[in-house]
Amino acid sequence: MHAKHLAAVVVLLGACGRPAGVPSPSPIPTAEAVGPESNVEALLAGLSTRDKIAQLVVPWIPGTYAAYDDDGFERAEAWVDSLHVGGLIVSVGSPLDVAAKLNRLQRRSRLPLLVGSDFEGGTSLRLNGGTLFPPNMGVGATGSDSVAYDVGRITALEGRAVGVQLCFAPVADVNNNPANPIINTRAFGEDPEQVGRMVAAEVRGLQDHGMLATAKHFPGHGDTETDSHVALPVISSSWARLDSVELVPFRAAIAAGVDVVMSAHIALPALDSGRVRPGTVVPTILTGLLRDSLGFHGLIVTDALNMAGVADAYGAEAGVRAFLAGADLLLQPADPGAAIDAMARAVARGEITPERLDRSVRRVLEAKKGLGLFAGRTVSLDSIPAVVGSAAFERDAAAIAQRSIVMVKDSAGVIHGLGRARPGLTLVTYAEEENRTVGLALAAELRARGFGVTLARLWPASGAASYDSAASALRQNTTALFATADRPIAGRGSIGLPAALAALVAHTAQERPTVLVSLGNPYVLSGLPEVGSYLIGWRSNALIERAVARALAGAAPITGRLPIALPPSYPRGWGLQRRVP
Repeated sequence: MHAKHLAAVVVLLGACGRPAGVPSPSPIPTAEAVGPESNVEALLAGLSTRDKIAQLVVPWIPGTYAAYDDDGFERAEAWVDSLHVGGLIVSVGSPLDVAAKLNRLQRRSRLPLLVGSDFEGGTSLRLNGGTLFPPNMGVGATGSDSVAYDVGRITALEGRAVGVQLCFAPVADVNNNPANPIINTRAFGEDPEQVGRMVAAEVRGLQDHGMLATAKHFPGHGDTETDSHVALPVISSSWARLDSVELVPFRAAIAAGVDVVMSAHIALPALDSGRVRPGTVVPTILTGLLRDSLGFHGLIVTDALNMAGVADAYGAEAGVRAFLAGADLLLQPADPGAAIDAMARAVARGEITPERLDRSVRRVLEAKKGLGLFAGRTVSLDSIPAVVGSAAFERDAAAIAQRSIVMVKDSAGVIHGLGRARPGLTLVTYAEEENRTVGLALAAELRARGFGVTLARLWPASGAASYDSAASALRQNTTALFATADRPIAGRGSIGLPAALAALVAHTAQERPTVLVSLGNPYVLSGLPEVGSYLIGWRSNALIERAVARALAGAAPITGRLPIALPPSYPRGWGLQRRVP
């Protein structure tokens, strides 16, 4: 675009759509007399120090519907109108609600907003109605780089349709610790090379289709038993171990041209002269290792700065410490205004130099320019239903889900016999209370395929009466089917089945033909040696539950292979294969 056209667009977009009674901000500096390559420099030169700092701050907003005079929405408007923040991270909501909210805020913003979201394993994690996929570990079970690319492709197209340009994915962690309470199925697997291939493929899928990809959580969050949302994990691995395992996928992402890398709030004493502090604030990690050694020249974004792993130690100063360590974008501070104030004080006392500040702001403005946001920052609401959750995307996702299913064991042939015998089944499901639909699609698909299904449902809060009721339901049929949706949840700090459920599964497996299906944490089998038939579906959503039902009924092949080892008996790459005649 020619400089004069860009200048006109910037001025028009800075003012359009402003509601009555809202004062116009001071004009954005223009660059009418310079070439296109100098527009960012002209914009940068025209920003005050405080506005430069604000360009680096990315607060969190909900994606749910809100009236314009809602307190929460007015707070977000104030961040845009008064603080002049450079971006936002948007959470769960419907595609239309998210897009309408972002359009409104984009129109009010002096400079276009860089909007990010946690689209791990597709947009459905944040967009109600987004295309459903298996999580990364399920993608890893397909063994296909092209599947990872397609997940990135569809995610980018759906995300851009609602006004999100920055995807906080893919996860580049190597999940080599079965007790990890926060990564688990969010990782592609435990083999660094395979994870690296999948990460690189998803990066290309995202960025080929107009969305910035983020490799996270640098330098690797896979080998920890602590959730950084609630405390500071410490990884005591040596440099040699980190170099040969954790860093491999990040090298692959950088080689694939990843635009963004996210820091992890984990302590790595081997990289920090024995100190125990979050890597997000360590210059030798973000600058020395990531920038200098690995040669990454894109944007570095912090993980959320309100997480206990960093907030407990530094409070509002966390952003300053992260910036000095090498970060560019300060994600989700507890108080955006306080974060800007802290950065401004650091500039005033000379701790942050103007040159260092300009380097980060320049990267942010260049990213916005590269995304085309100065040419158009809003999206068409009418076009969203033609993209998000489209039938074509759903067909692709259904094929991926079917390929992700892994049959780990079937020692008594129960799974192999289901398709022929069509026995009556008692399906017992377990999930967090908010996952109210778990098992419903599985039961419906099995019934449609000729199975009689009795459904019993358990939750973390279920007591003795609920377990007695489930045991009674199990006695009504010859075959038992358990579907567990244990999964990593931020802030919970642990993972695994409750003792009462494990005891019920073990007891049932000794009494009658029993199949255990994991719709989440795959490691649950390790504590249940009594189970003779085990299938992994990776996530509890309707798409995958239907794929599991087809696999159980013998209507679809089972071709997935473990991207992780399941102690004590099943190595990475294991998977019983079943073809359909």
